[in-house]
Amino acid sequence: MAPSPTTTRTDVLQVPGGHLYYEVRGSGPVLLLMPGGPADAATFRKIEDELASRYTVVTYDPRGISRSSPFDPDSDDRMVEIFADDAHRLLDEVAGDARRLVFASSGGAVIALELALRHADRLVTVVVHEPPSPALLPDAHRVRAGMEDICDLYATQGLRQAMDRFATMAGLHDAPPPPPPEAEMTAEAQQAMALMEQNIEFFFGRYIRSIARYTPDLAALEHATCRIVPAVGADSGGQLAHEGGLGLAVALGVGATVFPGAHGGFDDRPAEFAARLIQVLEGRRN
Repeated sequence: MAPSPTTTRTDVLQVPGGHLYYEVRGSGPVLLLMPGGPADAATFRKIEDELASRYTVVTYDPRGISRSSPFDPDSDDRMVEIFADDAHRLLDEVAGDARRLVFASSGGAVIALELALRHADRLVTVVVHEPPSPALLPDAHRVRAGMEDICDLYATQGLRQAMDRFATMAGLHDAPPPPPPEAEMTAEAQQAMALMEQNIEFFFGRYIRSIARYTPDLAALEHATCRIVPAVGADSGGQLAHEGGLGLAVALGVGATVFPGAHGGFDDRPAEFAARLIQVLEGRRN
């Protein structure tokens, strides 16, 4: 039986130079869910209630995304570090002095590596699900250049061309289909589409480049005092983000933990994904 929907508290946290929209549901140890790319607090909607039966689940819109404040372009060269600091401040706000759990996916997983580097002593477990970081791959230079090219292509030729290039590089079968004509959408759908367009512009215009340029200190991560769990999807083999998860596992000298589904298994196979995440957070084996 599916869990009953949990009560959600929404709030806004002031951070240096901006603010974060966030949601809290459930009770128990604090678990921060970190989205990647153009995704926001709704990314993990299908697994939130199951997790909230055991944890205080925190979701949020990163800066530049949806209901949070824009991100200063002059700070793009420190985007990963600033986003990691934002996540730390949010955890401080909700968890206080308690130690925390983190699940992060995709670009959020790259940011979670910086969070773990800076604040390992305040964290218990950080699950790093499919981080698309060139630094974790044997052909880092080629991948980094390719990710930069996607941003350049978006600036010069537009979204469709950038999405096609991104799909090819990421190892996806197809680029996402274009949205329906605005005339065929409800007012609510039009509002959601406007937010998504804003998020996609930030993702292709700036976010991908910042993720590409970031290099985590893998030697320091190997000796971090918190538990870092590299994770991959069962059905995403060969994709860039999956290979990043495997690369992190090799760098840390551990095996990669496998989750149900592909890169977005929390959306495609939510019940199995949530069960696996609980198992991992509690330190249980299969």
